[in-house]
Amino acid sequence: MNNGVKRKYVPKLANMHQVCEHNYGRLLRLLPDCDTQELEYQFNVSQALRYTIKIVECSRYTSTLEMSQKSQAGFEFLRPIVLVRLYHDAKMAEVLSAQNIGSLKPSYQYPNIKMYQRNEKEMVNVFLAEWLQFCLSQSSQTQIIHS
Repeated sequence: MNNGVKRKYVPKLANMHQVCEHNYGRLLRLLPDCDTQELEYQFNVSQALRYTIKIVECSRYTSTLEMSQKSQAGFEFLRPIVLVRLYHDAKMAEVLSAQNIGSLKPSYQYPNIKMYQRNEKEMVNVFLAEWLQFCLSQSSQTQIIHS
């Protein structure tokens, strides 16, 4: 008997760890030097579309990156942007924020006023995985810019 009581969503930690570990590996393949602050990598997919990864902070065990899409078409607020933290000791990369969602919670009650999915954090990390895989497979030219 259910009595209409909803169970709290509990994230699947093993799935999240696996995605974060794969994202770390993908980022290391894309970025030859991910521990030098103020570097920016540009990945040209086509003449009208490119992705940038900017290293915004580095410390001994972590690096923080901002990954964004730059294109000539469409509205800027619709272009994806994520802030990613690399944990070098754990060999994991986790999305800290995405699309102006501040700090992502492990789970959300649903429905909620902002209509985040129960597993929003997991889904944003899966999106990053797909985005990185696309960059690895489609990037025609990588350019390093020293800020």
